[in-house]
Amino acid sequence: MEAIQVLILMGSKSDRPIMQKTEAVLEEFGVAFKTMIRSAHRTPEATVQAVQDAEAAGCTVFICAAGMAAHLAGVVCSKTVKPVIGVPIASGPLQGEDALHSTVMMPPGLPVATVGINGAKNAGLLAVQLLAQTDSDLTEKLKADRVRQAEAILAEE
Repeated sequence: MEAIQVLILMGSKSDRPIMQKTEAVLEEFGVAFKTMIRSAHRTPEATVQAVQDAEAAGCTVFICAAGMAAHLAGVVCSKTVKPVIGVPIASGPLQGEDALHSTVMMPPGLPVATVGINGAKNAGLLAVQLLAQTDSDLTEKLKADRVRQAEAILAEE
């Protein structure tokens, strides 16, 4: 695996349209990432291998998206001490409520930072904020992004 800062894992290809928002944020900020489809339930060994390979490639943040039972972020968290961001995906009869609870309700000692249902853009921004703690260029890019956001709101008057 080539050098990466962020690994995006999604439970199935149906999550890709949502997670493209995460990819767009990381691309905008120049963050190296890789996206893979892995399932906590259907490909557990491959999921663990992806985490190990990503860490060997320098990965420092994991973003995991899944719907329904949404155990992917928790499984990844159990295999790394790096930050894990969970993205609950709206799917199934509960439209993401089940995924939200599965992602956010981790046992003590295994935290998963969780964004809102389909909150892929915020997951990307949170990853950038985590990386910016040791990267002044990313810090400046984030500050400029906040200014752009404020200007866009004020321009709506």
